[in-house]
Amino acid sequence: MIKLKKKTIIVTSSSKGIGKEVALLLAKNGAEVVINYHSNEDAANKTVEEIHHLGSNAIAIQADVSVKADFTRLFDTAIETYGKVDVLINNAGIMINKHVKDYTEDDFQAILNVNLKGVFNGLQEADENSADNGNIINFSSSTVKMMLPTYGLYSASKAAVEQLTRVFSKEVGRGISVNSIAPGPTETELFLEEKSEDFIENLKRMSAFNRIAVPIDIAKVVLFLASDDSKWISGQVVLANGAII
Repeated sequence: MIKLKKKTIIVTSSSKGIGKEVALLLAKNGAEVVINYHSNEDAANKTVEEIHHLGSNAIAIQADVSVKADFTRLFDTAIETYGKVDVLINNAGIMINKHVKDYTEDDFQAILNVNLKGVFNGLQEADENSADNGNIINFSSSTVKMMLPTYGLYSASKAAVEQLTRVFSKEVGRGISVNSIAPGPTETELFLEEKSEDFIENLKRMSAFNRIAVPIDIAKVVLFLASDDSKWISGQVVLANGAII
């Protein structure tokens, strides 16, 4: 069933990882997808090619989501190309793992700029320029509830995203649904980097399914939230973590 036919969807940071898996699944379901990337143009263009092979439309647009003018250009280019933006998926994020006492001011600024300001910039653009009756999905994280050492600033930035989601869902109007998805540990290159086998095995044991997620697990939840099937859900945080918490 083609759930997203004729819908135009922006997915920030979608040249690799979970963002790429989301973009591919949305394209398989009929969406015209805007692939956003920060610096890896080759990966973004490869993702666009994969979507074209699926028979769907896609373009790649470079933009730093933490820069207001870049997010405006991202929206403007999407609308110039496809005529509208129906769905915004704020997926871009960075992670710097340190104990709270060891974070620098630069670390603080970097995490908040991308993880929180990036979402804030997207919400402002969507409020003014997205189509009526659309959907917005902000990426949070299950680490907000897990109290994992060295995840302090990352989790704090995602907790702020969740509260922005709740408030904005009542402000935006025009039939637009606004939700957050909070994935648990997911098997991506970024997540697995510098993590021991013991650490990963412990996370698997915490899950009801004795494994951590793979990107398609998360993408399927995003597909639901991006479709009209989810319209009566708004202002919520959907925990997609295999019952880890």
